[in-house]
Amino acid sequence: MTYTGNRGLMLEEPLLFEKGAPDRCGVDLPDLPAVASRLNGLERHRPIGLAGLSEPDTVRHYTRLSRQNYAIDMGIFPLGSCTMKHNPRLNEKMARLPGFADIHPLQPVDSVQGALALIDELATWLKRLTGMAEVAMSPKAGAHGELCGMLAIRAAHDARGDARRVVLVPESAHGTNPATAAFCGYAVENIPADARGRVDLAALKARLGPDVAAVMITNPNTCGLFEPDMIAIGEAVHAAGGFVYCDGANFNAIVGRVRPGDLGIDAMHINLHKTFSTPHGGGGPGSGPVVFSAALAPFAPLPFVRKTGERYELVEEEQALTSTDHRDSFGRMVAFHGQMGMFVRALSYVLSHGADGLRQVSGDAVLNANYVLRSLEDVFTAPFAATGPCMHEALFSDDFLDGTGLTTLDLAKAMIDEGFHPMTMYFPLVVHGAMLVEPTETESKAGLDQLIGALRSLASRMKADPDSFRANPHLAPRRRLDETAAARKPVLTWREPGVPAAA
Repeated sequence: MTYTGNRGLMLEEPLLFEKGAPDRCGVDLPDLPAVASRLNGLERHRPIGLAGLSEPDTVRHYTRLSRQNYAIDMGIFPLGSCTMKHNPRLNEKMARLPGFADIHPLQPVDSVQGALALIDELATWLKRLTGMAEVAMSPKAGAHGELCGMLAIRAAHDARGDARRVVLVPESAHGTNPATAAFCGYAVENIPADARGRVDLAALKARLGPDVAAVMITNPNTCGLFEPDMIAIGEAVHAAGGFVYCDGANFNAIVGRVRPGDLGIDAMHINLHKTFSTPHGGGGPGSGPVVFSAALAPFAPLPFVRKTGERYELVEEEQALTSTDHRDSFGRMVAFHGQMGMFVRALSYVLSHGADGLRQVSGDAVLNANYVLRSLEDVFTAPFAATGPCMHEALFSDDFLDGTGLTTLDLAKAMIDEGFHPMTMYFPLVVHGAMLVEPTETESKAGLDQLIGALRSLASRMKADPDSFRANPHLAPRRRLDETAAARKPVLTWREPGVPAAA
């Protein structure tokens, strides 16, 4: 322990309120002239309490805080089912071009023809990569895309007077799937997984009936496994009069190799902020376009880009619909068309890779995940390793810690001391103490070897001396926190010690 609380160059950083004082200011301002108030009795009667800091103090504060944030630019971010990969700087440069960065959604259409052309080209790529007939570009993230797809499915059933109100969701689907179905007014029923970690096809077929509107399936699923019965699932659901919604969050594992449209999928969202390497995490921004089969294409939402001759237009009103596109649209999805900055970044990524490069992306992602799986399966418990290769992520459980009193959380905290962000923990729920690792295609073998070496070392030491791992992390700026209490009872305001709360 040091006097300052610093650990080498990892500097201890107090709150702004602890650093500054309200009676100080980094800028000399003239006294305010006497003017009549126009606040109608809403004037402030006491100091606002903001800390006064000089410019150097302010810059140092936020720079030091930034060093305590783990980021993809600092090291591997092994979050499973999240695809946190390198964001090429070329994409950032393109998104900052004035013609894209400085446009406004309410500009006249004639002044944003280039932006609409970019959206249309990206939409064309997404349709070709998925083998689907139509795409809605406006959804702002994955869960928003799920909502879009399910609203189209509901509109299709309503159009033919079919009052189906049950959606089937397998155990291996993403957690947002049942929430989205319920939000759309459907009753959600669970379909179990089989011993291989895939959808139990027999159980699914047994439940299909005239009340089932759709199946929401994640493929590759949250166990990091491809659903080999996908075509059979699609055929069975369609024969029963339902639709197939696919959660496309894991498209990074199959892009360029499998077209979801060929598997019988009717709607699927694509996370541009995952597969096509636009920045995400920390609250966004995301982008979740939804591709539709020919059966659902007429019900796709507004707004959308339409090209007539050499001119692009943004179709925002039902009155502008024709008999050939979105003719039975379920309506307007959002106020504006989508995340323009994400569109620019995603198309930059697509064009810089090309079709062959995107195929290599998925191949390298799967290769890296299997390298992690096979390098750790002798020391970690890998519940589905015996069923064959995984896809984009490797799944482990904490069974290897039985008898130590330690859990997945203890391993995750110990990883912080090793300089790594923990993997996804306790998800998917079908595996006890789950640990889900997605290395993505952007990590080198040397980087993976370092992560693997650290995890092997931790597994050995945790079994040999479990007591020393009950209070990790020891080397981080903050020790082990009570995350549950912090989430449920957050302290969002600072109060000077000894000063009572204001009435």
